[in-house]
Amino acid sequence: MPLMPVEDALRRILHGVKPLAAESVPLAESLGRVLAKPLAAKRDQPPFAASAMDGYAVIAADVATTPARLQVVGVAAAGHGFKGRLRPGQCVRIFTGAPLPRGADTVVIQENAKALEGSRVEILQAARQGQNVRVKGLDFRRGEALLPKGLRLNARDIALAAAANAGTVAVARRPRVALFATGDELVAPGGRPGPDQIVSSNSHALAAMAALSGAEVINLGIVPDTLKATARAIARAAGADILLTTGGASVGDHDYVQEALRTSGVAIDFWKIAMRPGKPFMYGRRKGQHVLGLPGNPVSALVCARLFLTPLLGALQGLPAADELVEARLGAAMKENDGRQDYVRATLAERPDGSRTVTPFPRQDSSMQRTFREAQALIVRPPHAPAASPGDVVRILRLDF
Repeated sequence: MPLMPVEDALRRILHGVKPLAAESVPLAESLGRVLAKPLAAKRDQPPFAASAMDGYAVIAADVATTPARLQVVGVAAAGHGFKGRLRPGQCVRIFTGAPLPRGADTVVIQENAKALEGSRVEILQAARQGQNVRVKGLDFRRGEALLPKGLRLNARDIALAAAANAGTVAVARRPRVALFATGDELVAPGGRPGPDQIVSSNSHALAAMAALSGAEVINLGIVPDTLKATARAIARAAGADILLTTGGASVGDHDYVQEALRTSGVAIDFWKIAMRPGKPFMYGRRKGQHVLGLPGNPVSALVCARLFLTPLLGALQGLPAADELVEARLGAAMKENDGRQDYVRATLAERPDGSRTVTPFPRQDSSMQRTFREAQALIVRPPHAPAASPGDVVRILRLDF
């Protein structure tokens, strides 16, 4: 039976996926959350005409010709406006951000004025009406849509929401991701591996990836290679939106994940896809839970997670789907490809003019994590792609985790 193409696998994983229920969270806790509905301004910004500079609030007609001498009748500072009304021949000492006094229509910067005795000032340079004044609603108006639904909030978004007086925001609930690694050969980082053991890295990396994508992570640790222990771990993950396993998904004498999943009520949709690394990837569902079985090799697990887990987490939070592939020119030759889609680790050089050069590492063993750490991109080579020469255009996926 031919292997399933990557695009078909992703389409089946995302079929019917809807955003999780919305919840209201304090703005201070919203970094990285995804808006469940558009955010509109609750006020005008600024809420009043305000001075853009330190200087003097004046009536433009009084300073149409200079020098002009005016009487200083008060002070306006940020948070402490002048309560009176300006009359012809008068001005108010004003500071940046202060409300423009009633009757005033212009601000003369302090560098263009000279203080005199007796609360008077001489304006040295004429100013046009409205100069150095921020009009009410300059930035945005009450009721205006500022941030769209489906936006993952960053620091600038939060700044805008705060200015719009949003104390709370409606966001999609964080997807809950339960994960475990299987294998008698594994020990936790910081432990003492036996003579036949290695240190487990997949679960920590996958937990970090899921958290970066907005998930709440439940790390169930390392599970021994027994059917009973694997089934017990699957049961502990019953409340999660996604169950993520790594290792044990093949059909060897010590691989129990598939059998344990089936006996736990998981309907396996597909197993094995036409990609490298990551061929043994498995996907199924248990009621409303998505189950992703990742290979045990570290690079295979992380590439599969980037291709399938990240988009699934995005869909559960209401993020719009996007084509993330961009073009680059090869920095080294590549051989023709076979029937699987390759994801080749590579360095990426980007120039000020927007051009990119991507150079594959000579060795692509799926156990080599140092190479994966040093890569900035994956070259995506379609099945049966012909040999490529330096300078040829290829499509790449940036590594952003």
